[in-house]
Amino acid sequence: MPVTLGVLVLLGSGLTAGVLFAVAVSVLPALLAMPTGTYVYAHQLLGRNWDPTMPVIVLTSTAADALLAVWSAGTARALAVSAAVLLLGVSAVSHLANVPINRRVKAVTDTRRLPDDWTDPRPLWRRWPRSTSSPGE
Repeated sequence: MPVTLGVLVLLGSGLTAGVLFAVAVSVLPALLAMPTGTYVYAHQLLGRNWDPTMPVIVLTSTAADALLAVWSAGTARALAVSAAVLLLGVSAVSHLANVPINRRVKAVTDTRRLPDDWTDPRPLWRRWPRSTSSPGE
């Protein structure tokens, strides 16, 4: 069982790290360079598949790490605990910072005519976690 969990942990952690790397290196810079309406449209398209998939991958990997920590000893246990804590951090950032922004972007129904009270959330993405104020504050 620990070998199967180890493979699951490596796969899930690798996928998570790969997605975070791709977002940091390519997706986010591209979104930041777009005009606002195009950004909202692209963000909505990207989120269709990322938003339901990533929590499953991150939380499953966290659970697998926790189980691996229980069934391991020594250095392997310390690594599994560390990985679980780091994945919980990824989950916390996602739920506390990214999800509220994503919901606001998803709520736009016409990307050609943004609501009058629309505040572009991209500066908040850049500031977080230094500031946890909500968009529009």
